[in-house]
Amino acid sequence: MHKNNFLHLHIVKLALLTLLIICGTAANIAAQAILAGDRSIPVEAKNGMVVTSHTLATQVALEVLKNGGNAIDAAVTAGFALAVTQPRSGNIGGGGFMLVSSEKKNEVVAIDYREKAPAGATRDMFLGPDGEADPQLSRYSHISSGVPGTVAGLALALEKYGTISLAEALAPAIQLASKGFEVTPRFAKGVKSKEEMLFKHEAGKKKFLKTDGSFYEPGDIYIQPDLAKTLERIAQKGTQGFYEGETADLIVAEMQRGKGLITHEDLKNYQPQISEPVQGTYRGYDIFSMSPPSSGGAHIIQILNILEAYPIGNLGHNSAATIHLMAEAMTRAYADRSKYLGDSDFVNVPLKGITSKAYAAKLRAQIDPHFASNSQNILPGDPVGFESNETTHFSIVDKFGNAVANTYTINFSYGSGIVVAGAGFLLNNEMDDFSAKPGVPNAYGLIGGEANKIEPHKRMLSSMSPTIVKKDGKNFLVAGSPGGSRIITTTLQVIMNVIDHRLNVQAAVNAPRIHHQWLPDEIRIEEGISPDTIRLLRGMGHTVSEKSSMGAIQSIMIGEDGTLYGGADPRRSTSAAMGF
Repeated sequence: MHKNNFLHLHIVKLALLTLLIICGTAANIAAQAILAGDRSIPVEAKNGMVVTSHTLATQVALEVLKNGGNAIDAAVTAGFALAVTQPRSGNIGGGGFMLVSSEKKNEVVAIDYREKAPAGATRDMFLGPDGEADPQLSRYSHISSGVPGTVAGLALALEKYGTISLAEALAPAIQLASKGFEVTPRFAKGVKSKEEMLFKHEAGKKKFLKTDGSFYEPGDIYIQPDLAKTLERIAQKGTQGFYEGETADLIVAEMQRGKGLITHEDLKNYQPQISEPVQGTYRGYDIFSMSPPSSGGAHIIQILNILEAYPIGNLGHNSAATIHLMAEAMTRAYADRSKYLGDSDFVNVPLKGITSKAYAAKLRAQIDPHFASNSQNILPGDPVGFESNETTHFSIVDKFGNAVANTYTINFSYGSGIVVAGAGFLLNNEMDDFSAKPGVPNAYGLIGGEANKIEPHKRMLSSMSPTIVKKDGKNFLVAGSPGGSRIITTTLQVIMNVIDHRLNVQAAVNAPRIHHQWLPDEIRIEEGISPDTIRLLRGMGHTVSEKSSMGAIQSIMIGEDGTLYGGADPRRSTSAAMGF
């Protein structure tokens, strides 16, 4: 009996070995075939690359580079152009974050132009008579708007690191607003889908409907005279042309019309700030991302720290084993986010602890490589002891060694849906990113705590994660994405796709994505993940739900020889990468 068992085992081993050889050979043949004609081809260039979510913004920014401007010049030009061509998310009525990397100076700086709560904001301003959070107030009312930071932030970037004037950077946007541009199918469909939200007030109808009250259709020319005048005032008077004078009067009048909170003083006192990015390492690469009030940078580095000890590349791209480990790391990061992250000017964020490799090792020890954790059993950790959804991102690299990653937003698609009458732009609804009631999820299902409670002049927590990866002091990867709570994981996966799985930047951007944010306890996946992989994940104890596309990342990779590779996300039909 023993001899028979031994013989049987030997036969099984031989069969498995044969199968492995066959599979390995097939895999090698497949790999060779793919390498011979890559399935996802990035745009290549030598002197400059621009990747944005709208073709027209990409074009005008590229012209800046061609005319001798640097990446910061092009970024500010693109930022204002997107406010015209993509009103649903490009903005001057919101805020955001920018990373600027200079190889010559060997530095990466962060520009924080996140919106701030008005002076009149109060902790319980979004609670109804029953003491519960009222999403209508925090998302669709005049009091949902924070003080906009975009104009001040872009102007500061240009002043500190650019070479052209603000008027020059604004000229293409003014031209696009005053002369118009051709409506795309995405634009036309987007307005129709938000009809109820956008047309509650006359200013919304004036901005988004033709004079006869009909919708703009693809191919129509869309002109925005009020927005053109607003941009012209900024070109003529600088930031004072927005935060003071006629535009400020129009914003305050809109606030008074809807019982909003933003005052002349709030506008005049708004200041962006330059800060240090959060920094970490991953497999020999230096990771720079946004510091608080962004949670993105801290948690991208935290997740990478947890995953660094695993042979992710060998486990396979989007394999069950890889997705399982990614999900387990994500849950622990988002649990910590719920407790510790907020505006570092108001709360003590244990940033060094969250991003430390020692703390990551402690969290990693909790992970079973074969079975899912129950999120109900995962509580925020203790990093203190280790101390020592419609957003726009664009990436730009120039020939001078500069790289810019910029992410800005008005929060929801079309923000609050409220257009400033006479000024032609939408107001943000970023106040919803505060914890209206600690422990209650926001619109993206994210749990917030005391650290992110509403306070006057405070910046609300964000997931925006503009990120620059460097190798040996050289810019290597520029990335970022919209997507609400999925911004962090979208950006994370493009970094891993390039570093761990050796995908080119376009393939890395195209690849199906996954997301886990602790609560709800589920892995969200895009279409394209193998059914066999889903079955294996469920066998590990995961709840898996298929969701619509996540994020719209615009990324650039720089090769060792200096070649620039642009990857525009096909999840946005208007996305475009261009170089020269």
